[in-house]
Amino acid sequence: MELPTDKHAVLRIMARPSDVNISGDIFGGWLMSQCDIAAGIVARKIAGGRVVTVSVKEFQFLAPVLIADIVSIYATESRVGTTSVTVDIDVLVERLAENETQTLRVAQAQIVFVHIDENRQPKNINQQ
Repeated sequence: MELPTDKHAVLRIMARPSDVNISGDIFGGWLMSQCDIAAGIVARKIAGGRVVTVSVKEFQFLAPVLIADIVSIYATESRVGTTSVTVDIDVLVERLAENETQTLRVAQAQIVFVHIDENRQPKNINQQ
């Protein structure tokens, strides 16, 4: 598998030893938080202002993330409602294995955000 050439990763980060779980793999909560950050960047741009996470409709861990993997998170809008934005996430890693780099899909998710005003109340996306 290759990294997509027609898309840009919203977020790229290296998994570090401080991010491991008791089994020695990267903690799933760490990966979920990185996905929430990436999806939030996309949702904020679409909404034109502050957004908050309201739902993780789906989060599938397909393979473990290992220390020193380069994690690339791709986020694209899948639905825009009156006050909400749904963002699809695709997570790939670049892993050095036996002197060659492998690219693996490790997770997929769908996260929903709501656009809010200064009083933290839902705000129409088309309002400015």
